[in-house]
Amino acid sequence: MTNRRSHRTDFTLACKRLVRRFEQQKPIRASSLVISVFGDSIAVHGGSVWLGNLIQALQRFGVNQRLVRTSVFRLVKDGWLDSEQLGRRSYYRLTASGRHRFDQASKRIYAEPHQAWPGTWYLVMTGALTTTERDTLRKELGWLGFAPFSTCVFAHPAPDLGAVKECLAAAGCSDRVMLMESRVTNERQQSQLKKQVHAAWSLDAIASRYRKFLKDFQPVYASVCNQKEPLDPELCFQVRTLLIHEYRKIHLRDPLLPDALLPRRWDGAAAYQLCRNLYSTVAAPAEPYLVSEMETADGPLPAADAHFYQRFGGLKADNVHSRS
Repeated sequence: MTNRRSHRTDFTLACKRLVRRFEQQKPIRASSLVISVFGDSIAVHGGSVWLGNLIQALQRFGVNQRLVRTSVFRLVKDGWLDSEQLGRRSYYRLTASGRHRFDQASKRIYAEPHQAWPGTWYLVMTGALTTTERDTLRKELGWLGFAPFSTCVFAHPAPDLGAVKECLAAAGCSDRVMLMESRVTNERQQSQLKKQVHAAWSLDAIASRYRKFLKDFQPVYASVCNQKEPLDPELCFQVRTLLIHEYRKIHLRDPLLPDALLPRRWDGAAAYQLCRNLYSTVAAPAEPYLVSEMETADGPLPAADAHFYQRFGGLKADNVHSRS
């Protein structure tokens, strides 16, 4: 009996430490946390939620009501959310563009990061653009993992070509930019290429952030593995939210380079494994909290859609953590 209490306390304390660490961040970027909650939890449950539910849920992370309201208002202004007023209640739903942006991010966050690489490079040649156009495109291509190899050339070895073409079309420069496929033909230049890759993408800074992620979440996963009792749904929601929130902030800045171009011990691989394993453990147990404590304008939050169960290679609908 003593062991059962000890294990249960270990998990609870690990969760509290995780939340406390988030609360100590200065400043707390509430808008980013709202994005994480919508992207990970609300989007797969119909995409709409009552503001009161959101306020109550985020108070557990040290985000007060005023900050939640301000953040939601800013997200509406930025085109992420739409509002619907029913009586005295405000409901917020993802806009079409907001859902599209979530879908694009989800392809990266919940998918295995590195695939086989045939050695090709893709170059975006922007010499025909104005300086202002090039600077704007640089930012958009940066979100797709590209880095500048020169003033007018942006490169990536394994980009999402569909997303690249969509980016160029949205920027209105498809007819003035060349997208080229290239390959290094001299094997002796590979070492020089690796040096350029390391500098162009600031891999040391990204690796450092991955190491901090591992340090923060490994104790939580260890406590989950030792848990003998069913996991508390609200605590699982908190862990699941902060897990994806912190992983998202690093992963969306990771260029997702092929293994052949990465340092020998790349912390991003370990971070992915930890995120997948911990998420697979707490995701389903968090669902009862979401569907019982949150609502839409049409009633209770609907059950998660099929996309939810496809995350990280597949989640089981009955994967509620319990052990005899």
